[in-house]
This record gives sequence, C-alpha cells and structure tokens, in this order.
Amino acid sequence: MNMRKLAAGLAGMIVGVGFSAQALAAELLGQPTPDAIGLQQAASPLKHQAIFFHNAILMPIITGISVFVAILLGIIIVRFNKKANPVPAKFSHNTALEVAWTLIPVGILLFISIFSFKLLFAYHDMPKPDLTVKVVGYQWYWGYSYPDQKIDEITSVMLSEADAKKANLPYRLAADTSMVVPVNKTVRVLVTGSDVIHAFFMPAFGVMTSAIPGRINDVWFKAEKTGTYYGQCAQLCGSDHAYMPIQIKVVTQNQFDIWALSKGKPAAGVAAVEAVTPTTTSAVTPAAMSTAPAASGAPVAAPAPQKTAQLDGAARPVAMN
Repeated sequence: MNMRKLAAGLAGMIVGVGFSAQALAAELLGQPTPDAIGLQQAASPLKHQAIFFHNAILMPIITGISVFVAILLGIIIVRFNKKANPVPAKFSHNTALEVAWTLIPVGILLFISIFSFKLLFAYHDMPKPDLTVKVVGYQWYWGYSYPDQKIDEITSVMLSEADAKKANLPYRLAADTSMVVPVNKTVRVLVTGSDVIHAFFMPAFGVMTSAIPGRINDVWFKAEKTGTYYGQCAQLCGSDHAYMPIQIKVVTQNQFDIWALSKGKPAAGVAAVEAVTPTTTSAVTPAAMSTAPAASGAPVAAPAPQKTAQLDGAARPVAMN
C-alpha cells in the first residue's frame, strides 16, 4: 500500500513538472500568462536582476528554512509528545542554542542584504535618460506627456470589453492609447497624481512607484524588445481602480521619431517639415502602431476635448473625434 502511495506521489510530481514546463514554454511577454508560476517574463535589465534576486537568492533560502522548520516540527511532534515523555523536562533554557538561533538568522539577513542593496542601487542609479515621459494618474485613467518632444498630455482610457474582444486584446489591460517609447533606450518616467494616490506598475519592466498629488516620483526602464506591454494602477484609488490599465508600446527609434513628429514638434534627429496644415487625429492604438506609422509632416492639433462615456457602470473620459 505504501509503495502504491509513493508511486502515485511520484507520478503527481512528474505531471506537475510537465504542466509547469508547458506553462513556461507558453509564457507571454508583456502580460500575465494563464496558469503560470513565477514572476512575469522580464523585458528590461532591472527586471532580470529582480528575477535573479527572487529565484536564485530568496527562494532557496525560504525553501530551506521552511523544510528545516517542518523537520523540527516533525521531530518535536513524534519524540516530545506527552505519550513519549510522560515526565516533562525541568531545564529552562540552552545558551548555546539561543546564541545559534540568533546569530544564524542575522547571518542569513546579512547575506540577503548584499544582493538586496545591489538591486536597490541599480534602481536608484539611473543612467543618462534618452527620453523623459511625464505620467499623471487620474480617477480613473492615465495621462502621458513628452516634454522633450513638446507633446502635450495624451490621455489613455481602458478599452471596453466589446472593443477589447473585437481587437483580440486582453480586457482590463488594453487601453485606447499607448505610451510610446523607443526600444533599447533609457526612459525616465516622472510620475504624479492629480486627485488621489495611484501607482504606476509595469511588471515586465520591474518598476512600480506611487503617483502622489503634489509630488513627483521617478523611475526608469530600458525595454529590450519591441511589442506591447501592459501594467495597471497598483494602489487602491476608488471605485474604478480596476479599470485604469497602463499600455506601453515599444517601437524602433525610427517609428518613435515619426510618431513624435505626428504628435507635436519634431523629435531629435528628424527634420522639420514646413508649411503643414495641422489636422486632428485619433489617439495611437495598438492596431495603428502595428501597421504603417503615421505619415510624417502632419502634426496633430491641440489635444481633443474630452467627453464622458459610460463603461461598466462608471463614467470615463474618452477622446472626441
């Protein structure tokens, strides 16, 4: 009977490893993977370091401590119960044991701190930024502006469930407008809030910071691959907290320059186009960015006025055409 249980247990472990390997093989980039185990796939140097700290440093230590404590509990339950020891021990303490269980945890914490401070310094010591984006959190949407490119604030609102399904995009993660950044460039993000505290959270880039009214926090990332990456507000900010996703579109430098030219004044390295007639265009969407870039030489007029649409029972601002 015991051999059957052991065989069943081993079979369960093998099946579990198989499912884990399958989930890992199908891991999605820039968004959550259904049934996956572990942190979201990295797309920036900071996230690679964070994953190493979690998987190679913290998890082995946590697992070792958990197994050690479980073994101690098993020994105590079996050897030192009332049936095995009808007469209780009379000693009150053990000095050597108390010194050991004080110094060993301190040593473990000091070991962890070496890698922890290294990671904190990596977040703090931002390289010279190639691009600055100002991000403002509102109830309940985001605004992105590019001071270097003279691009005024572009609002980003969550797509409705019908629109997300129609475009084959993840509902409650996809937005009508992306924050557009170039690949392999250091992006400095200035984050603040306009009403209550929000939080700018991008799992694939390993960054999160609070959007606090009256204060500017900054984070940085360097996207390694082109594509669309999703994040969310990570601070409970009101009734529609779950409906303010973050969508970042990572494109080539040339595509970014053309996009910036269409949204405002020419970006660095792009020649100004004279005698153009400003026209109003809709916000950049993932579908638009995946096709041919906007034609150069047609900068957009001032940001479109806002109207309010009813979405999932809550009012949200959307761009007017």
